[in-house]
Amino acid sequence: PNELATLRAWATETRFPEQLIPRAMAKQSIARPIDIRNKVNIVTVSKSISSGQEQPQGPRPGIFEYRLSKMLDCVRTDISRKAGYMPENNTVNIYTDGACLGNPGPGGYGVLLEVSGARKEKSGGFRLTTNNRMEITAAIAGLESLTQPCRVTLFSDSQYLVKAMTDGWALKWKAHAWMRNTKDKALNPDLWKRLLLLCEKHEVEFRWVRGHNSHPENELCDRLANEAAKQTGLPADAGYEAGKARLF
Repeated sequence: PNELATLRAWATETRFPEQLIPRAMAKQSIARPIDIRNKVNIVTVSKSISSGQEQPQGPRPGIFEYRLSKMLDCVRTDISRKAGYMPENNTVNIYTDGACLGNPGPGGYGVLLEVSGARKEKSGGFRLTTNNRMEITAAIAGLESLTQPCRVTLFSDSQYLVKAMTDGWALKWKAHAWMRNTKDKALNPDLWKRLLLLCEKHEVEFRWVRGHNSHPENELCDRLANEAAKQTGLPADAGYEAGKARLF
């Protein structure tokens, strides 16, 4: 189908402000395909419709991407509801925290899931890992606990995790073959790959909370993470011990 016409139809149906439809879109200079499934808003550009010239792959920061991502957010919400696979009550709060005794050292993660007044706790640990890996693992564990696509607000006291997702760091690293720049490799790619895939299944908003600041849910997750890190007989963090990640 014609992506441009389809997106315009959806935007009209959901009463999305016409002025936020990018000017480039009206000129049909955007490229095919647009991945409307990606909940972290990456626009893949393969070939310009208007010029026929090859275009760079990966995220393209700027007002164009911002406006398009906002429109696609609106479209995704409406499509999900009408398609019947994301009911309006499938709204989940996930609180996460990671801990590491030594960094690197024994580590653990704690998760609290909250939906419709019900709560579920989850935790786990590894014999040798890093604090950042446990922060990412906590988010992964929380999202993997969901049995169907959900609208999720995920709370973490890790700026490393939250900024990597909200500021597009993880997508940028992925687009550049897991390189932070021309010289340095991105850290923890095995975990970022898993988290990005989960964010394609669920609609996830990442929010930062200040740690150790009398936030009840964060304090609970911190306790779960530290208790898990102190357990005996912990399994190996294969990604870390295999040398796929380094201390950040």
